[in-house]
Amino acid sequence: MQKDLKHYRKSYEKGELLEDDLPDDPYILFESWFSMADDSEAILEANAMHLSTVGENGMPKTRVVLLKSFSREGFIFFTNYDSEKGKHIKENPQCCLSFFWPNLEKQVIIQGAVSKLDEQASTDYFQSRPKGSQLGAHASEQSSVIASRKILENNLARLEAKYKDSQIPKPEHWGGFVVKPLNMEFWQGRKNRLHDRILYTHINDNWKIERLAP
Repeated sequence: MQKDLKHYRKSYEKGELLEDDLPDDPYILFESWFSMADDSEAILEANAMHLSTVGENGMPKTRVVLLKSFSREGFIFFTNYDSEKGKHIKENPQCCLSFFWPNLEKQVIIQGAVSKLDEQASTDYFQSRPKGSQLGAHASEQSSVIASRKILENNLARLEAKYKDSQIPKPEHWGGFVVKPLNMEFWQGRKNRLHDRILYTHINDNWKIERLAP
């Protein structure tokens, strides 16, 4: 079976990214773009981002996770540390994050170093989650092979009974990661595929700004 996609065409004409408009600090630009995405009714989850990691076998893998916080200290997401992505990060503590907001014709790509969030911050976030999400973190051995969905449902039922009248503790194997950017690339779609690409590279506590050819 073959699907011909050559006729798929879209002209990007909603914005521009020019040097005169660039802040010295890429976090300012990211916050501005994120706010635009978050305010857009056409974008359901502005904080959905692709996370790419590489394991010890050298094979990259990308999946969508949710950004839960960002500041000049880095970009934070939460997961099971024993999951495939958690093991990848332990083996190779570097990753790539990317955001694509098609209705704005904007993309951000971030490469950086990854470290664990401190335990108290992870616990505080875990306790803020809905009870079902807390139970789910206990019920699923993320990325492990299971025989059927029934196993998950049985685990959840058992945990619901166990913690019916008590606080659910954060699993030891669950918590946050912080991505500290080494570079941040901002892409603005433009007409005739002559897109704007601006790269910020962190060098000696400063940010070098360069334009890349599309």
